[in-house]
Amino acid sequence: MISVFDLFNIGIGPSSSHTVGPMRAARSFVQSLDEERLLPQVKRLVVSLYGSLAATGHGHGSNKAIMLGLSGERPSQVDINAIPDMLEHIKSSQTLMLNTTHKIMFKQDTDLLLLSREVLPFHPNGMRFQAFDQDGTLLLEQIRYSIGGGFVVSEEEADEDKLDLPAKVNFPYPFKKAETLLKLCEEHHKTIPEIMMANEMIHRSESEIKTKLMQIWHVMQACVQRGCSEKGEMPGLKIKRRAACMKEDLLRHPEAGLTDPLTVIDWVNLYALAVNEENAAGGRVVTAPTNGAAGIIPAVLHYAVNFSGRASEQDIVDFLLTAAAIGILFKLNASISGAEVGCQGEVGSACAMAAGGLAQILGGSPEQVENAAEIGMEHNLGLTCDPVGGLVQVPCIERNAMASVKAINAARLSLRGDGNHFVSLDKVIRTMRITGRDMQSKYKETAEGGLAHVIPIATNVVDC
Repeated sequence: MISVFDLFNIGIGPSSSHTVGPMRAARSFVQSLDEERLLPQVKRLVVSLYGSLAATGHGHGSNKAIMLGLSGERPSQVDINAIPDMLEHIKSSQTLMLNTTHKIMFKQDTDLLLLSREVLPFHPNGMRFQAFDQDGTLLLEQIRYSIGGGFVVSEEEADEDKLDLPAKVNFPYPFKKAETLLKLCEEHHKTIPEIMMANEMIHRSESEIKTKLMQIWHVMQACVQRGCSEKGEMPGLKIKRRAACMKEDLLRHPEAGLTDPLTVIDWVNLYALAVNEENAAGGRVVTAPTNGAAGIIPAVLHYAVNFSGRASEQDIVDFLLTAAAIGILFKLNASISGAEVGCQGEVGSACAMAAGGLAQILGGSPEQVENAAEIGMEHNLGLTCDPVGGLVQVPCIERNAMASVKAINAARLSLRGDGNHFVSLDKVIRTMRITGRDMQSKYKETAEGGLAHVIPIATNVVDC
């Protein structure tokens, strides 16, 4: 079973699969060198990025994430304000401190390779790490894959035949399909968040789970607040940030809500834009379930708190647990990686998760929650990932706002029914997987098709 804290984790922008994942993979490789007592012998490292990681590597900051990870930094703890100076020092000195302790020469043009025309067998986001001694002898080589949402697997984990599986954990309510989840709810007279809480308590106490979930919520709130206060341009495309000015305008005309009930949508748009502008600028965000879709769940949860009166700690906890249960279904049965199935795997999954979470805290039955999630994904099927310039700005930021509103509508539609519906969530997830398999690679986070092709730009290098 995947934990709620695997799907919701604190990191940095702009991408979970292209920034957070590579940083974790690089740090893990250095840890392996240290554990095998090879670190003092290392004179040179060569890191090769393949496929989608290489195609949009500069735009998503993958190269920078690799260097930070090799230096020992974690996505959840790195000092965002210090990152530019750290990277500039590596570039100017052409040296790198592995895990802050072992200094080596490191030249980006020869030691960090972006091989966009080559793809490793398991996933488009492949990485190869190689460490050499002073004689050029290979000390250690590892292949890692960033499979979406910050998840990283090794070559051995990618090949189940080679994998030495850990001892099986007996969860009280195991599920891999929505159908199974609904049956568990019916048989045990439990809600979806109660099923999730029971499974999470295999590893943590209930109070610890609630504390950590509230921590996640506080980071989401802080991200919205920062996004609503920052002005200027985002790096790369030089697109103007809109959230701060939008908030000022909404506060300047509070009476608009008296004559235009759809003003609520303006606030939902604001919350989503604020998060994704922060993400595009490399700020601190919650991966939910990816960075590219990080604005949807915070936006819908802010809507629930501010406009639906669902502001108790239990509401927040139930929303996130329900959303995570839905995210687990996508992760286990399809993908949340834009490089693997297109943006339907990121924005589509987040939309379904948010819709289900909202339906839950608005009083929906398990069947209505499942229906809300199904509606949220059904109307994102086929969504391509075509970032202009390899950056998570166009169409990504507005796409989060659109999906947030769609999630709210999906929840409302489901709550007007009794939970019975024609297409099941399991069938939609299966359809999403098949659609992603059939989608051409140029529409899966390579910046080679769609809007990225129609709107060519001179460079895709982030200048922050």
